[in-house]
Amino acid sequence: MRSLQKYFLAILPPQEFLDQVTKLKLDIKNEFGVKYALKSPAHITLKMPFLFDENKISKLTDSLSDLFKDSKPFTIQISGADQFRRRVIFLKVGKSSEMMALQEKIKKHLKIEHHLVEELSDKNYHPHMTVAYQDIKKGQFDPLYQFILERKLEFSFVANSIVLLRKDEGIWKGDKSIDLHFK
Repeated sequence: MRSLQKYFLAILPPQEFLDQVTKLKLDIKNEFGVKYALKSPAHITLKMPFLFDENKISKLTDSLSDLFKDSKPFTIQISGADQFRRRVIFLKVGKSSEMMALQEKIKKHLKIEHHLVEELSDKNYHPHMTVAYQDIKKGQFDPLYQFILERKLEFSFVANSIVLLRKDEGIWKGDKSIDLHFK
């Protein structure tokens, strides 16, 4: 019997930066009442949420492990903040050729091997780390954006794994980590 669950693929930063971003999200909640971004750990999305039969999840993770067997870890730079149409505020992630190639590889693989629909966000990929969205009220956008800009968060790390996150009672949790291997 099919049991569809919601998943997405992402890169998680090391715990040190994960803690900094979680603190920022908590500060945003305490200062502005904006808390929706706390439903997921700090991450860089590679494949937007999709429905998948949880009974076939090992087939998905095995195929992704095979896909990444020749992938190499790469450096990710995070610096400053930006926004999408005054609705989403995020930390800026450097657009490296390695990350763009990895996202393209995932997108094609999931479409061909697992028949997942290519979303608009897959076609117009813009790596970022969301810190506030959905519950931002119109009048609080500018002060909230300024609050985040003043934090001047910067971090650099080596991405060496992809995490499959699963929605569990409204919260996104790491379900499985898939390593990127040296060639």
